[in-house]
Amino acid sequence: MFMEDVTEGGLGRADLKLIELLARDSRISNADLAREAGLSPSSCWRRVKVLEEAGVIRRFSVVLDEEKLGLTFKAIVHVHLTRHDPEQLAGFIRAVQTKQEVRECYATTGQADYHLVVQCRDLAAYNRFLEEFLFRLPAVASAQTNLVLRSIKTWDGI
Repeated sequence: MFMEDVTEGGLGRADLKLIELLARDSRISNADLAREAGLSPSSCWRRVKVLEEAGVIRRFSVVLDEEKLGLTFKAIVHVHLTRHDPEQLAGFIRAVQTKQEVRECYATTGQADYHLVVQCRDLAAYNRFLEEFLFRLPAVASAQTNLVLRSIKTWDGI
């Protein structure tokens, strides 16, 4: 596990163990978390609070079953921008941040300027996303879509 290699930030083995356990199951009770980490419940609670206050733990969340939610269409969209002026970039970023279908957005090096992970119900919904949203953004010159056929590995924490 890569967290064992952390040497900066003052995280000790107990902190790393807590992070690992919480990443696996953020609903674990403090008593069970303490037992599995080899800590007293009060010490465990304090350490978790310190990790939260330090921003190491930003939030607790759930992992959803996309298929059961009807979100069976996933694509990686490589977006090319027309220009890179600050106003156009800010408008693109604001718009992407508000769109529910966009699960992730990365500014990258290489041929495309941005890579979006887009998820929706089906191909028709994706086509609406392109026509009614993405291609209407002034900053967007073009987009190339790669359909996700199946997930081999996803990151659920540590």
